[in-house]
Amino acid sequence: MNFELNASMMCANYGNLEEEVKNLAEGGIDSFHIDIMDGRYVPNYAMSLNDMRYIAHATDKPLDVHLMVEHPNNNINLFLKNLRKGDTVYIHPEAEYHPSTTLQSIIDAGLIPGIAINPGTSVETVTEMLRIVEKVLVMSVNPGNAGQMYLPYVGKKITKLLSIKEDMGFEIYWDGACSADKIQEYAPKGVKGFVLGTTLLFGQDRPYEETLKKIHNLQF
Repeated sequence: MNFELNASMMCANYGNLEEEVKNLAEGGIDSFHIDIMDGRYVPNYAMSLNDMRYIAHATDKPLDVHLMVEHPNNNINLFLKNLRKGDTVYIHPEAEYHPSTTLQSIIDAGLIPGIAINPGTSVETVTEMLRIVEKVLVMSVNPGNAGQMYLPYVGKKITKLLSIKEDMGFEIYWDGACSADKIQEYAPKGVKGFVLGTTLLFGQDRPYEETLKKIHNLQF
């Protein structure tokens, strides 16, 4: 079964980031997920512009940049000019007065536009943006920290998105508390990719290649 696995780099070992990127890329990861947090939109600080820039230069794999910041349009060009064709930028619609303007900037830069939907955000409130984005990142936990518990009602939201994704032309990605059983359930239904953090990928005391191969060999 064809699905993507994305490494949540806020969970990586920053004592040797170069080695982490190299081992993940060689191990078969599909993309690097970069969580940028400003301490305002979410109650935490995570990765920085410099972290993103470093990883972009350390690998040819695509980057998925998740902007958990207030008013991303104010500084969007700082991120866009350091990314490459094939990279994705997600914004949270609630964080911007006119999110479609920010998404258009991402499109104009030749990057892949996406929105991230919090557990408390309904599909109905972002319907118009679904017509212009290529990716929808569904948060199965409240954003801001790793290691949180899955919120079961998010499954119904994914079911709703799956029913309209073909008509509107977007793909669905899962972010947060991603366990093997979630991949086994939702990959066959049409979820395109899964962001892997501490639940499945990091801190497992085995080579990344072995872990990623094991995930791809899950029984469906």
